[in-house]
Parts: sequence; structure tokens; C-alpha cells
Amino acid sequence: MANQLHRALAAKILRYVRTNGLQAGHHLTEVSLADVLGTSRGPIRAALALLIADGHVQQVPNRGFFLGNVVSEPTLPAAEQDASSDDEALYLSIADDRLVGNIARTVSEPELMRRYDISRPRLRRILMRIATEGWIERREGRGWSFVQLIDSVEAYRESYELRQMLEPAGLINDSFKLDEAILNRLRQQQVMVRDGGWKTLSQIELFETNAQFHEGLAEMSGNRFLLGTIERQNQLRRLVEYRQTLNREQVRGQNNEHLDILDTLEKGLRFEASQILAHHLGNAKNRKARSAIFEVDAPSTED
Repeated sequence: MANQLHRALAAKILRYVRTNGLQAGHHLTEVSLADVLGTSRGPIRAALALLIADGHVQQVPNRGFFLGNVVSEPTLPAAEQDASSDDEALYLSIADDRLVGNIARTVSEPELMRRYDISRPRLRRILMRIATEGWIERREGRGWSFVQLIDSVEAYRESYELRQMLEPAGLINDSFKLDEAILNRLRQQQVMVRDGGWKTLSQIELFETNAQFHEGLAEMSGNRFLLGTIERQNQLRRLVEYRQTLNREQVRGQNNEHLDILDTLEKGLRFEASQILAHHLGNAKNRKARSAIFEVDAPSTED
């Protein structure tokens, strides 16, 4: 029987499909999805069963799983689309309230149910999604604990400064190796953003695409600790990134810089790519590390 974890993973698979620009007919494997989403094959298999039932995935005997019609437009019934949209709004409300301190670090389900006037099943569906993203954990006794995240402009700026020190250095590290599979995956994502994704992807999907780009570069550095650090920084900055006002022209500019970095790496110009990356991160820090983003009445994101 499907549980909240399986439903959260199913939603995560759909976001992975969209952020990677995968097309109908693409072959999905349990092994690759388990690796990407950081879980075992059993839950992935259950999540795929949900997607098959919804018509998003097809299972072909002796061949495996293939993507259906989920990329361009939602195919859920109207009632389910409304529920999904409501869940997204609730998810973002929890993220926003936690960032500005409206929710305590340790909370109980009854507290959250009263605050947001929602049922326990719906709340648990959202909490399982948050747990799979790594910013809340179930307590051994009762309730949930939010993980410590970036919650001040000083911490946000320091996070960018740390990334400025480490990420460009990773590209000129002695153990750096240009991995064609990683390079192709990153390019596929960034081309999808360039060819229209910058206009259509949600705030959350754009964050996921950005995080995967920087983690991919760190992975090619050949230093496991660098990759772990960048993954952790992406986890820490998730909520504050959701609170940024979404400027799609800026997204377009960032995407051009991402493609420039990939092009430069492919030419073997690692030092030059490192300089572009340092400039890219510096611009982002100057533009985004503002105290207003941590204020209770900060402007909400715009599409």
C-alpha cells in the first residue's frame, strides 16, 4: 500500500523529470532514480506504481519503465491539480514561516494542524516531502524538529563566501576530471532552461536545477568532501532561496553563465571556467544577500 513517503517520492520524480527536460518515452530505471533521489529501490518502485496509476509512467513487460505525458502540462484530473497546487502553497507557507521564526524549531503535528487548519493526512504528506529534502526530522518521541538552516543575512553572505572559496578551486583541483556523463546531464538541464524553462519552471524547480548544476561541478572536482560541502550548503540555503523574488530575466542571465562555464570546461580551459564561476557566485551574493529577505513582511515570490 502506498504511504506518504511513496507519494513524496512520486512528486520528486516528477520534479526531476521537469527540471531535466526529459521527454515522453524516456527510459526510467529504479537504480538511476534511487541514486538521484538518495533512497533504495523499494520505495522508488512503489512511487513508480503511483505514477503508473496516474498515467505519468508506463511499464512495458521485459523492458522497464518509460515516461508518459508529464513534461509539458499537468495530466492530473482538475480536483487533483487543485490539491497539488494547495499542497505547494502550504509547503511554501511552512518554509516561509520557519525562515522568519513564526514556527518554533520543534513542533508537534497538532500545532501545525491548528496553525494551517489542515487534516493530519495532508500535513503528513507535506512533512514527508520536507523530510525527503532534508530540512525536517521526526523526533524519537513525538513531533518534528526543523534542521538548523540559514536564517540571517550574515549567514547567507558567509555561505556564498564559502562557496566562492571552494567551488572555483574545485575546477582547478589536481584531481578534477571532466566527466562526460555529468557534463551532458548538466548541459541537458541548462539547455532546457535556456529553451523556455526560465519562463515556465516553478521557483522550487529552478532551485533544484541550480543546485544540481553546482553539485555536478563539485562532483567533477574529484574531492568527496567538496561535493558533500556543496550539497550541505544547498540544503541550508533552500528556504531563503524560496523567499527570493523570482526575476525570470535574472534566471535567464544565470543560465547563460552556467552554459558559458560548461562550454569553457569542454574546451579544456579550467582556469578560465574557474574565474567565470567565481564572478558568477560573487554577483549572486551581491544581488541576493539582503537583510530584507529575512524580514517578516518581505515580498513574496513572483512568477
